[in-house]
Amino acid sequence: MAAFPTDRLGFLLSFRGELTGARIRAALGVAGLPPRNAMTLMQLAAGPMSQRELAAAMEVDPSQLVAILNELESERLAERRRDPADRRRHIVEITEAGSAALDRVDAAVGAAERELFGDLTEAERVLLRGLLDRVVVDATDHDCDAG
Repeated sequence: MAAFPTDRLGFLLSFRGELTGARIRAALGVAGLPPRNAMTLMQLAAGPMSQRELAAAMEVDPSQLVAILNELESERLAERRRDPADRRRHIVEITEAGSAALDRVDAAVGAAERELFGDLTEAERVLLRGLLDRVVVDATDHDCDAG
């Protein structure tokens, strides 16, 4: 007997994930940022880091990161500068305008998450996060577009 799509956890997670992703992308649109640019600013909010460290933290190819940083720099949301200790290395830092954009993103995503997860208790949210962390996925095996 064939299973219904809603009986298949993978299908259910995929369907809910697509809807959740659409809602989050709409929230990111408030700041006019594609998801990958917003994620980059989120990484930079902790403080300046080398371009190599940023690529590793984001799990993206360095050439992809260059394209993202070019966009962020053209909008004056982030800046790259040479490391005075090693001129071959670039340090990336969020700008004041980038921090302001990130504040707008945080507010919009917070509202979206309250809408999406409002029926879950805090304990259920913690449980869901832990369960999702255990789902085995490898973005390098698939053509995932974060933005």
